[in-house]
This record gives sequence, structure tokens and C-alpha cells, in this order.
Amino acid sequence: MAYKSILTVLSSNVQMAQLDAARQIARHEDAHLDILCLGLDLSQPGYYFPGGAPYVFQQGLEAAETEAETLRTAVNEQLANDGDLRWGVESVVAQLGGVANLVGHRARYVDLTIMSQPYGEGAAGSAETVTEAAMFEGDCPILVVPRDGLLSTRFRRVLVAWNQSNEAMTAIRRALPLLRQAERVEITVIDPTRAGFEGAEPGSGLARMLTRHGVQAEIAVLARTASSVSEQINRHALDMDADLIVMGAYGHSRFREAILGGATRNMLENATLPVFMAR
Repeated sequence: MAYKSILTVLSSNVQMAQLDAARQIARHEDAHLDILCLGLDLSQPGYYFPGGAPYVFQQGLEAAETEAETLRTAVNEQLANDGDLRWGVESVVAQLGGVANLVGHRARYVDLTIMSQPYGEGAAGSAETVTEAAMFEGDCPILVVPRDGLLSTRFRRVLVAWNQSNEAMTAIRRALPLLRQAERVEITVIDPTRAGFEGAEPGSGLARMLTRHGVQAEIAVLARTASSVSEQINRHALDMDADLIVMGAYGHSRFREAILGGATRNMLENATLPVFMAR
């Protein structure tokens, strides 16, 4: 398997570093890059005086169209001279409630979606909706890059966060093209339980599977010392000088993650490295 179709979705001019990261990955993978420039119509029915709604809707639609076309123009300017890249750009307008279906439909037919961090200061307003739509509605893996972009497209050292979950297994299988290219892959197990089906040898079955795929895999079993699993993963990734983190996403419901927090949300908000996620 290889990543031959890659998608990135832009809804704000603060995401130009995301576009550059997507371009770098597409060139490295010899893939076609699809760019969706999204204009959001934020007008809502039922909030305006009688007879005023059509005017407000028209204004909202025109503003969203202008936003989408502005992004499309910026994309054309940034990629116009890149003769080594196969790419296409489309501008679309949607209301916030329709973003999930729109993005999910596009993500369904690509191998990988690349987005910048959807949470935290400086995140684009619709980035959270787009990221979740690609994973849930599109069933597509996500590579989340730092807001400043990528330092390199070569992920030599990869941390694989392993907790024996179905989500983690799906992410690892989807990340195999990247894992095969790595020089070192560490299967990181944090505070495992002996009651799990791997017993006293956590990570051993996964290491065997990856080795048969030609992945240079090793296992690190760590006691939990940080306040959250995501914090410890981030800290350990920096300690091992990792270039990429691979992990399962949304083991709990999106509602619970949004209200109470969770490993996925905390990771996407605080990670300083690219994070590959799937579920």
C-alpha cells in the first residue's frame, strides 16, 4: 500500500503552512494532492426579523464564496511553479452543519488527509469539524502537522503508541507505508496491565507483525509518570528525538472528548510533532 491520493482542506489563510506540508508529503509519496478551499456560510435560519432572512442569507453566501475564492487564489499562487507536483484545487461553500458530509465524501476516496492542529490557540475555526469528518464520515487516516508546518518529510524515528485497542491497531495498519520507511520504530506501551490479552509480553505480537513487514521495531514499556497519557507520549517522543507519533484516535465518544477531554484531544492540542491518527 502507498499513499497515492492525499487531501487537505483549507478554511482559513492561517493554514498555508498546512498546505506546504501537504505539498511536501505528496511530492515525497509521488501522490496526487487534492485541495479543498472551504468557505463557511455562518448564517442561521430563525434568528432574523421577518423578511430579513433572505438578505442575511445572501450576504452570508457571498462572504463565504469570497472567502473560498480568496483561498483558491492563494493556493494557485503558492503551487503555480511547482512542476513536480500533481494537484487540483476546488472551492466550495457550505454551512457549518453540512461540512461533515462534504468533507467525509471527499475523504472517502483518498488514502490520507493532512490537517494542522484543530485545537488550541491559532487553530482555524472549522478545523475540528473537518478533522473529525475525515476520520468518522470518510474513514480516512489523518496526518496532523504542527501549525508551523513540517521540518522534514522523512520520518526516521517513529513512536507507535500501543494500548492494544482496535483504534491503535487500525492506525498502525494505515501507517505501514511510513513505518516501512523509518529507520527506528518504537512500540511504546505505558503502564500495561497483566490482565490484557498480551499478558507479560506487551507489544510482542505487534512487534512480530511489523518485523514481518520489514519494519525495524523495538518495544519500550514505561510506567506512567505524567498526569496524562498524552503528556507522557509527547515527553517520551521528544526524549527519543522522534519525528512522528502514530496512535489510535477517539477511543471514547467525540462528545466525551469535547466535554471531558481525552488522549486524542489533548494530543492534537499539545503535540509539537506530526501525529498520524486513525480509528
